Amino acid sequence: MKARHRFTDRLEAGHLLGKELARRQWIDPVVLGLARGGMPVAAGVADALGAPLDVMVARKIGAPAQPELAIGAVTADGAHLYDTASLRAFDLEPAQLEDRRASEAAEALRRQNTYRDGGPLQVRGCDVVLVDDGLATGLTAIAAVRALRHYDPLSITVAVPVASTSARARVETEADAVHTLDEPPTFYAVGQWYRDFHQVEDDEVHAILRRRSGSDV
Repeated sequence: MKARHRFTDRLEAGHLLGKELARRQWIDPVVLGLARGGMPVAAGVADALGAPLDVMVARKIGAPAQPELAIGAVTADGAHLYDTASLRAFDLEPAQLEDRRASEAAEALRRQNTYRDGGPLQVRGCDVVLVDDGLATGLTAIAAVRALRHYDPLSITVAVPVASTSARARVETEADAVHTLDEPPTFYAVGQWYRDFHQVEDDEVHAILRRRSGSDV
């Protein structure tokens, strides 16, 4: 069983994750942070790999009566998926969630254009490391992976500090590799594994991207 971790914050988690990932060989690596919570973690990974840092936006599609419960996910590119078990549990069809999906897709596009000034992702022929602060269901990571395939990367590795075992197994069916530091046997939410799990705001994402764009890598 893997050692248990309790991260101080996303910055520490990114530093630790980056140290582990730096032991691997990469071909023209590009690190993408899943906004917003994945960006501070991704910054540490990009520093460790000496790689460019960019941003990817995926939004969860919440259950009608429980918006914080993800039953699907969508990216700015429109790639989306639903958890079939959750749809059955709520007696829902995808068509009933179309307005919610469209709204989340529009917000994802707005955010991605804001963070990246509308420019295309530059990942063709590169090893992409897609980073988030954790995997609870894995739905947003899978939606992002599916969207990234259209940009012809060499490979896509999903890297997170902590994940549920079920989410890791789910994401492994889509990504080329999944790397985690911790997979606790009991998992309720990503935030329980961080002492500081504050809401990452747009200003923090912009600050991270500005700092990296001014670096030498």
